[in-house]
Amino acid sequence: MSQAFDPKRNYEETKKAIAYVSRKEATQADYDRIGFMSGLEVHQQLKTSKKLFCNCPSGIYQASDNYDAEIIRHMRPTLSELGEYDGTALMEFKTKKNIIYRINNDTACTYDIDDTPPFPINREALEYALQISMLSKLNIVGEVHITRKQYLDGSIPAGFQRTAILGVEGEIQLKNKKVRLIQLSIEEDSCREISDIGHLRTYKTDRLGMPLIETVTYPDFVNPDEVKEGADYIRFLNRSTGKVETGKGSTRADTNVSCRGGSRVEIKGVSSTKWMPELTHIEAFRQYALLNIKSILETRKLDKDNWKISSEEIDLNEIKFTYQAIKDAKEQGHKCIAVNLRNFEGILSHYTQPNQMFADEIINRLKVIACLEKPNLIHSEQFDKVVTEKKFEKIKTVLRSSEGDAQIIIWGPEEDMPTALETIEERCIMAMEGVPEETRKSFKDGTTIFERVLPGADRMYPDTDSAPIPLTEEYIASISETLPVDICDRYEQLAAWGIPEDAKEYILKKNLVPLIELIERELGISPKWTGIFLAHRLCNVEHKSKFSKEFKYSMVFAMFRYLKDNNLDLELAKKMLWELYRHPKMDFDSILTTFKFKRIPKEEIEARIAFLREKYKEIATSSDPGAETKWMMGELRRIAVGNINLSDLKLI
Repeated sequence: MSQAFDPKRNYEETKKAIAYVSRKEATQADYDRIGFMSGLEVHQQLKTSKKLFCNCPSGIYQASDNYDAEIIRHMRPTLSELGEYDGTALMEFKTKKNIIYRINNDTACTYDIDDTPPFPINREALEYALQISMLSKLNIVGEVHITRKQYLDGSIPAGFQRTAILGVEGEIQLKNKKVRLIQLSIEEDSCREISDIGHLRTYKTDRLGMPLIETVTYPDFVNPDEVKEGADYIRFLNRSTGKVETGKGSTRADTNVSCRGGSRVEIKGVSSTKWMPELTHIEAFRQYALLNIKSILETRKLDKDNWKISSEEIDLNEIKFTYQAIKDAKEQGHKCIAVNLRNFEGILSHYTQPNQMFADEIINRLKVIACLEKPNLIHSEQFDKVVTEKKFEKIKTVLRSSEGDAQIIIWGPEEDMPTALETIEERCIMAMEGVPEETRKSFKDGTTIFERVLPGADRMYPDTDSAPIPLTEEYIASISETLPVDICDRYEQLAAWGIPEDAKEYILKKNLVPLIELIERELGISPKWTGIFLAHRLCNVEHKSKFSKEFKYSMVFAMFRYLKDNNLDLELAKKMLWELYRHPKMDFDSILTTFKFKRIPKEEIEARIAFLREKYKEIATSSDPGAETKWMMGELRRIAVGNINLSDLKLI
């Protein structure tokens, strides 16, 4: 590395070279400039009593320390129908992982661990999935064919997931455009990961086998906000049926992102649609940065077919490091290896994501593929040097480095070093090719890290244990009669009611339109008043209170009916809601007692007005004529709420 080279300056200069802008500053022109393109794969658990291919209960989750047995598995790839291996399966095999499954007898059976053939598909789940397919305006298949999709990350003990396409070529209507749907599939959910350290990955099997649908769109989204809008629409559509699970983990989406000249990258398991705009924005610019790296390497005329790394083992007794991670490696008897990257100066510190550089691309692959826990490397272009320049000069001498090269030092168990060196070389060669197709894990700040190689079509093959299921026209017609109102029509309905924009998302997310309709029909309460009460008041209570499993939204109807039947004003519901949410089993009379509510006749409330008017004259400090009314309303509110509509007091 030349003396004049400054990694910090290089990081900022490469960030400027791609004209990176934050999402808040970005315009459609910025997304058009880089060729932003995105699609969605939205996964939604179905609300059934049993799992998809066995009779175990669905939707029951075990405590992390509550399991009856542990099973260990080692995964290996199998050939596809065309005699080829899937790239993802080969990568997972390279990691040499031991997979531990923690099993609870109440939530799993021999089918879940692949010791028993599948039961016939859950017809309840199939019907729910077909209903959602029709709502999505998909063309329903004439016959359901169950296939196997390889998963060698261990998330499914069998090494494959059973899945079936139910509908193809549909569409959803967003505010300003239609988005095309490729397909909707029904499949079994995977295990929940507990930990992934070194060569050991541990899962819980309670979620395994739950019925799940996957809605896949075309890459029709041209900016990050459209991605969120599309994900919300699909989520609202699914929930409008009342046949899907809700709550944490029940809805998960994969966002497929690319930029012009880039590749399809899948951001896996995004649990909140609020994350999507930042995630897709940063990923598109990450790819744009990788394309800039490719251009730089092209000017250096590197031949990816002949480019190789060179490496030398470091004698830690001869070159003594003060960096704690390397000192720990020495104590554990691990190897330490120096790697030379020919003509790579400036690439390791090239900007990729906020607070990340290209070196992080290598670091994260070493964690996943070579199972080297972080920290697993240091390099010659770090901002904060943990190794002195003098020691790096020694290392360059050992490596016989030339001007313009970059250097990396890695450490870890001896048996993992060949895979680590192979991973470093492979990722550097990928940099010469542009953007690798891969699956990435998301974080709240919008950044992502490498998770695995993107799967290909070679991982799909027929399931010989399951017979095709014909779907008759009569059966499809009977399901179509039960379809709820389209979400695009619900948006229009909410607008006609006068529901504010900031309330619509909550109402649709919680599928509360039927409740609002019921309250209007049975109690004559304005949909606008109810909608605002639910989206503002109830939403606020949910955020500020501990989650209540026993609270049901239908209890709001019962509370409103109680107030109507007892001739109490609806404003009282705002005070009652706090106690109702926290103590759903408490009767309404008791709830009123908790905040010492007293029934006071309207005449008695009105009689206090003359007294308050005289009292105000004694304490008045303002000449503003409206101050008197404001003060009096504040005093009357304490006894008036629930007994009389406050708007009526303004007329007295």
